[in-house]
Amino acid sequence: MSEITGKFYDIQGFSVHDGPGIRLTCFMKGCPLRCLWCHSPESQRFPAELNWMALKCVGVEQCGRCLTVCPHGAITESDGKVAVDRALCDDCGDCARACPSRALYLCGEDYTVDRLMERVLRDKPFFDTSGGGVTLSGGECLYQADFAVEFLRRCKDAGIHTAVDTTGHAPFETIERVLPYTELFLYDLKNMDSDLHRQGTGVPNELILENAVKIARAGGKMQIRIPVMTLYNDSVEMFERYGAFIASLGDAVTSVQLLPYHNLGVVKWERLGRTPDLAGGHVVEITPPTDELMNARKAQLEGFGLTVTVH
Repeated sequence: MSEITGKFYDIQGFSVHDGPGIRLTCFMKGCPLRCLWCHSPESQRFPAELNWMALKCVGVEQCGRCLTVCPHGAITESDGKVAVDRALCDDCGDCARACPSRALYLCGEDYTVDRLMERVLRDKPFFDTSGGGVTLSGGECLYQADFAVEFLRRCKDAGIHTAVDTTGHAPFETIERVLPYTELFLYDLKNMDSDLHRQGTGVPNELILENAVKIARAGGKMQIRIPVMTLYNDSVEMFERYGAFIASLGDAVTSVQLLPYHNLGVVKWERLGRTPDLAGGHVVEITPPTDELMNARKAQLEGFGLTVTVH
């Protein structure tokens, strides 16, 4: 089982927003949702992908190594720097390996359970001191189920607190497999209306809501996370539906996090040479919600007896 591999796009130490205490958050590749506001588009597709960060490029005159190593002619010169022809690029990574400034880099790396556990155990003293642990995130980590189950089991056996950050859009049979080794689910609720959910993410919400109920009935613990987008899910009426549903889950819900939209992820789409898949070829312009609105929605959910924070 230790030879199972999982594909990751990032591993972040000293994370303090993905569960209790100081945590190591491990971000897996691949996601069934295509959220218009996605701030981690590199997480969506499973294969490794070439990223291009123009600011780091030292220029063709000083370097130009990538132009000579690309086997498909996908790297060319443009205004003294390089340009990537995505139609020719197959994400082989030859240019990234040749790039000394990491202006070109591959996003997506395979780890065995043993290799990732070596990284985890280096941070165990911080977990023990702070009450932290490991958070398996994505993308959607439940779509690499075999790796997730074995990795979480190994963490649990090592006495490390485990959390799973999930969209909830996975077969409940998969969730049942990770339940014995997951002490907390960080559970996303993006919209309570199924049609609006499909418009914003590409999938309806019935499976997500059903799985939340089943986790609660199975004795699992959840921290509900709501990304708040202006004119999409920020209305009084929508938060009445949020409050009623979350309250119905009872003691399974430890807290609720409200996550105001930010546009910091827009540059990541540019690095991939992509635009949001559901946006008709255009990056969606969403205005971040105001502090006043966030505080009002926080108070609204607190009226249901819920513990709520804004991040």
